[in-house]
Amino acid sequence: MTRIATVGTGDLLDGIGPRGPAVEPLGPGAMLLRGFASDEAAALVASVERIAARAPFRNMVTPGGHAMSAAMTNCGDVGWVADRRGYRYQLDDPESGRPWPSMPAPFAGLARRAAEAAGYTKFAPNSCLINRYQPGARMGLHQDKNECDFDQPIVSVSLGLSIVFLWGGAKRAGKPRRLLLESGDVVVWGGPSRLFFHGVDALDEGTHPLTGRFRYNLTLRAAI
Repeated sequence: MTRIATVGTGDLLDGIGPRGPAVEPLGPGAMLLRGFASDEAAALVASVERIAARAPFRNMVTPGGHAMSAAMTNCGDVGWVADRRGYRYQLDDPESGRPWPSMPAPFAGLARRAAEAAGYTKFAPNSCLINRYQPGARMGLHQDKNECDFDQPIVSVSLGLSIVFLWGGAKRAGKPRRLLLESGDVVVWGGPSRLFFHGVDALDEGTHPLTGRFRYNLTLRAAI
């Protein structure tokens, strides 16, 4: 069973109701699949570690010069990067000049199955952004909008420590819905919800048997 946190649990669960059904619609074209990747979590984490050995995690810098609190790496045909020049996908790792590691077959297979479970039968991911959260790291409300084809959904996989997912709407304004994501949970959004704002609260302290003090998030996309 996932250990959510060792301290600060009251803050983590503030505004969060009981764990919902295995499949929970979040809006038009969006769905939370609880535990969908649980059986594969250990193998997915092992793949993350192999990817990071070739393309280490780093805290990218926004165009405004602020370092992101979540560390990131990529795998697949292209990787998402951020720096003073902006946000974009590129073929090579800017730190090494080498192509990003290939996407592991289990990543792509899981993403296709999750997308199909949410009603998207032709998802073909070619990029995976991997975020590593340590206690205190968060991700503010944002849109995934650097991809070329908005007809393809986003598939987001949680591994390790639990975190509060913020699910907003078509505009940044307004109070987002707060959902607790545990290891193995998968969120899929596309269609009318493809450009909805989303993020996560700061990760609380805790220890998970697969990832220690970290949480990994796999965000699979059809980027090009």
